[in-house]
Amino acid sequence: MQRHFCYTRSAAIRSRVYYEVIMIGAIIARKAAENAFRALSNHDLTGFMSAWRDDGVLIYPGDIWASGTFIGKPAVEEWCRKFFDQYPKIHFDVQQICAENIFAMSGTNVITVHWNIYLTNRTGRVGENSGVSVISLKAGKVIQVKDFVFDLGENFRLNWGVA
Repeated sequence: MQRHFCYTRSAAIRSRVYYEVIMIGAIIARKAAENAFRALSNHDLTGFMSAWRDDGVLIYPGDIWASGTFIGKPAVEEWCRKFFDQYPKIHFDVQQICAENIFAMSGTNVITVHWNIYLTNRTGRVGENSGVSVISLKAGKVIQVKDFVFDLGENFRLNWGVA
């Protein structure tokens, strides 16, 4: 699209600068998502929770003890503590990050993150999975995360310690 409006070198430079400025909202959201998944991989509860609003909600799929809707920062923190306890080794490999609104300078946006996860549970079982997290931000803070996990079958259950 910007090439249609770039007839001279100076116009191309102006157009590129404009494009980069409007993308700042998406860049900010992308960096926040990368930091959150890095914090999860490093068992950094404080770093992960610093991005959450007090009334944030986590929705996790499945029919195991870790599944459900967790409302409020204390409930999400407790879920994360159990997650870290269940998985001493966690590595998220972020594949794609998409922002709904690339113009969102106020920090209110919806971010979609496609990830692969490699983990070892507390019994030593090595597992992997993939999924998508839909992250709703309001004023730069997480208001809701809804996870969609690819494999909710036997491997998922065994990784969580559910027979």
